[in-house]
Amino acid sequence: MSSGEQSHPMAGVTAITNARIFDGEKVISARHIIIQEGTIIAVGGEIPAHAAVIDAENAMLMPGLIDAHVHTSIGGLRDALKFGVTTELEMNGGFTEKGREIQLQNLGGVADVRSAGMAVTAPGGHPDELLPDDGEIPDFVLKELEKLTEKDRNAMLEAFAHDHDEAPQVTSIEEAVKHVHTQVENGADYIKIMIEEGTVMGVPGLPVLSEDILKAAVREAHKLNKIVLAHVLTADSSQSAIRIGVDGLAHLFIDRPESTSEVVAAIKDSGAFVTPCLVLNASITGNPASELAGDPRVNSKLSQEWIDILNSSFNTYPQGSLDNSFKSVMELHKAGVDILVGTDVSPVPLHNLGGLAHGASVHHEMQLLVQAGFTPVEALQSATSKPARRFGLQDRGRIAEGLRADLVLVDGDPTTSISDSLSIQAVWLKGEGQQIH
Repeated sequence: MSSGEQSHPMAGVTAITNARIFDGEKVISARHIIIQEGTIIAVGGEIPAHAAVIDAENAMLMPGLIDAHVHTSIGGLRDALKFGVTTELEMNGGFTEKGREIQLQNLGGVADVRSAGMAVTAPGGHPDELLPDDGEIPDFVLKELEKLTEKDRNAMLEAFAHDHDEAPQVTSIEEAVKHVHTQVENGADYIKIMIEEGTVMGVPGLPVLSEDILKAAVREAHKLNKIVLAHVLTADSSQSAIRIGVDGLAHLFIDRPESTSEVVAAIKDSGAFVTPCLVLNASITGNPASELAGDPRVNSKLSQEWIDILNSSFNTYPQGSLDNSFKSVMELHKAGVDILVGTDVSPVPLHNLGGLAHGASVHHEMQLLVQAGFTPVEALQSATSKPARRFGLQDRGRIAEGLRADLVLVDGDPTTSISDSLSIQAVWLKGEGQQIH
């Protein structure tokens, strides 16, 4: 690719030419797009005479990828962008609209992000078991702060103080309703609820709010025009989430009881989507992402700490079977349930949360979906147009006139060989070329 010919989008019009184009749904016949001021203004058609031309040299142009389940940080957003992940959807954390204003103002080189804010959970419920309980900044956060610029460090400290002030205490219907309102006032883009008693996480007996309380939270979120996702890791908790009316399941149940067909039918009938996070299920069942970690297209872009994380695993439910997850996700897929790509990667590298890394694990998730039985095109749809549609992100996820120029250019053909998605040549965020190495 003639990268030297790139120009800043505000300087005028840019044409990316001689590309094979996957538009988020299918491969199309057009071979070029026109970008102006961060927006795709044409797909095919005449190339303006004054356009700056980038020759894609027959590589494949795709929409920027979307990770539909993360817990992120400034560093995580930077890593994501290196792998063509132009949007991360945070499922518990501080990147609501208010949080984005605190942390990301005037920062470049980071993926776009949306957030649920702080999830609805019981006191002492998930994810408290993963965090210190003294209110102090955890050691792993302090270690991460040391790596940041002063500007990034100050933003992260402000965000931690903001998140700590907003720590939820939900024990009743009234408090659940109040908590939902607080998140929406902070600019939450959707709402997350926790249904996790801990067995799969190796900590059985975690407190879980009653269905009545959780149902009140779902109902209030819907009144405020916010979709609701549920953290669930078992068939029983998945059925509970569907009963109370959630719009999506943020995980795929790891167990596979005799009632699995009934669970699949209930999810299908509800219209809910599922973000299976197969990369997480693999890790929970004791499978590190060592092949991914050994791929030079991956380890050339990540710190040694993240490579070490990929080479480890949760391993909290070794009696589980990844094949069961493959069977379950295919039954859901064949039933017509929307399956979205997500990873559940942590904001900073933590060895007890192994097997996952920002950006890279999106590609791993697509590989696992194909291993389960998806076509490569279906896996790519699950990382582009489907999450955009289900989260109401109407300005992205596809290559079409009028949408954001969030784009990734890759060698090879990931629509036939999904691993080629990692052969990234260039990434654009809102039309601006990014440093990816």
